[in-house]
Amino acid sequence: MADKDRLYDAIGELAYAIAKADGLIDGDEIGKLTEILEQHPWASNIKWSFNYEWLRDEPAEEIYKKAINRCMDYGPTKEYDEILDLLNQIAAASNGVDESEQKMIDSFSNDLIKKFQKDVERIA
Repeated sequence: MADKDRLYDAIGELAYAIAKADGLIDGDEIGKLTEILEQHPWASNIKWSFNYEWLRDEPAEEIYKKAINRCMDYGPTKEYDEILDLLNQIAAASNGVDESEQKMIDSFSNDLIKKFQKDVERIA
């Protein structure tokens, strides 16, 4: 299992990917991320990861793939509920959730569930 700071890097990457999924990152999405992370103990790690990806301006899908792999490496954790909530709030912050954002949010849940089910089946 990977260490916790890699998971929080993935959260920043996922936040970037969802904000970028509709083609651009706007002030409403940045504001929502800042608001959500205001009291989070790992906020600086998450924001750093988000900003790093934003500066690199990589395609959302590539960053999503990197982040989901980190989550899969980390394994099951209660933080995934928080991540889903974060992704939904960021997507909704700018003109509502569009199709590409919803697809990425749905993929996050489905990809993790499939991976962890396969892991359970393999050890059962």
